[in-house]
Amino acid sequence: MSAGRAVVTIERMGAIARYLRRGANSAAATALLVVSAVVYPPVLFFSVHSGRSGFGLVEVAPSAVLTLAVLALVRRAPLFALAALLTAWTAAALEMPKPEIALLFAVFVDGAVAAIALTRPRWVSLTALGAAITVQLACVLVLADPGPVLTLLLAVAALAVPLAWLGGATVRQNRRHAQELAERAAAEAVAAERLRIARDLHDMVAHSIGVIAIQAGVGGRVIDTQPAEARNALAAIEESSRETLAGLRRMLGALRRADPVDALTPGLAGLDRLVRTTGDAGVAVDVRWTGERRDLPAEVDLAAFRIVQESVTNVVRHARTGSCRVSLGFGEEELVVEVADEGAGPSGEPAGYGLLGMRERTGLLGGSLTAGPRETGGFRVEARLPLAGTAR
Repeated sequence: MSAGRAVVTIERMGAIARYLRRGANSAAATALLVVSAVVYPPVLFFSVHSGRSGFGLVEVAPSAVLTLAVLALVRRAPLFALAALLTAWTAAALEMPKPEIALLFAVFVDGAVAAIALTRPRWVSLTALGAAITVQLACVLVLADPGPVLTLLLAVAALAVPLAWLGGATVRQNRRHAQELAERAAAEAVAAERLRIARDLHDMVAHSIGVIAIQAGVGGRVIDTQPAEARNALAAIEESSRETLAGLRRMLGALRRADPVDALTPGLAGLDRLVRTTGDAGVAVDVRWTGERRDLPAEVDLAAFRIVQESVTNVVRHARTGSCRVSLGFGEEELVVEVADEGAGPSGEPAGYGLLGMRERTGLLGGSLTAGPRETGGFRVEARLPLAGTAR
C-alpha cells in the first residue's frame, strides 16, 4: 500500500472516529456500534486470513473502522465490547500467530481494560481484568512452544493487563479524590459565607437595636415633661427601624439570588449614616481622617466599617458617655482604625460575639486588633488592616 493511500486511509478513519464520538449519545449510534461489535470477529478473522500474502486497503480498512467502533462502545457496554475484542483477536492470533498480531491484541485489549477501570465500578473492571488475563494466558499456552520464550510471554501477559487495570483504577481514584476535595472546599466556602453573613446580620441588627433601646428609654422618661424630645426619640426609632428593615431586605434578596456579596454594606461610605444614628442615640461621634484617603479593597472597606460599627455600638451600650472618637489612618501598607471613649466602660476586655467577630475579621485579613481600657480612662479598640496581599 502506497504512502499516499495510507494517509488518505488514516484521514478517513479519523473522520469516521469523530463521527462515532459525536453520535455516541444517540440510540441509532449505539445500535450501530453494537452491530459493529457483532460482525467485528468474523471480519477481522477474514481480514487476517486474506492478508497472509500481504495486507492492502481492502483488508485493513474494514477491520480498522470496526476496531474504532468497538473501542467507542467500551464506554456504553464495556463487557460486551471487551468480549468482542477478545473473540476477534483470539481468532486472529490463532489464524496468524505473529508478533504483530500479538502486539495489537495486547494494545487493544489492555487499553479497553484500562478504559473500563477508569470509567466503571470496581466489580465491572475486575470482571474485565479476569477475562482479559484468562484469554491472553490461554492464547500464550496454545500458541507458544515450551521453553524460556513461553515463560517470558506468560509473565508479560500476566503483568501487562493488571498494570493497565491499575493505571485506569488509579486515575479514577485520583479523579474521585479531587472531586471530593472540590466538594469539601465548596461546602467550606458555603459555611464561611454563611458565617460572614451571620456576622454582618449580627452587627447590623445589634447596632440598630442598641440605638432603638436608648431612644426608647429617652422617650419613656421625657414623654410627659418634654413631648418634643419624645417625638424626636420616636422619629429616631422609626428611622433606625426602617434602615434595619431595608438592610435585611437587601440581604435576604441577595441570598435568594445566591449572591451574598450584594448583601454587604457599602463599607466606610456608610459611616456618615452611622454617625447620625449614633448621635440620635445620645453619643456624638468625632470622625478623624489622616493620611491620603483612597479606595480600599472591598474586604478591608467592609471590615473597617464593621469594626467601627461594633465599637460605637459598645460605646452606646456600655460606656455611659456622651461622645467617642473614631480615627481612620491611611498608611502606605495598612489602614489603622481606632475607636476610643472616655466613659466608664468595663475594666477588662469585654466578652461577647461582637469583639470576637472584630478579631476574626481582622485576623482573616492578616491584621491585628487590640482592645482594652485606656490609662486615662475609657476604652479603646485599634485594628490594623493590611491593604495588599493579606487575604488568606
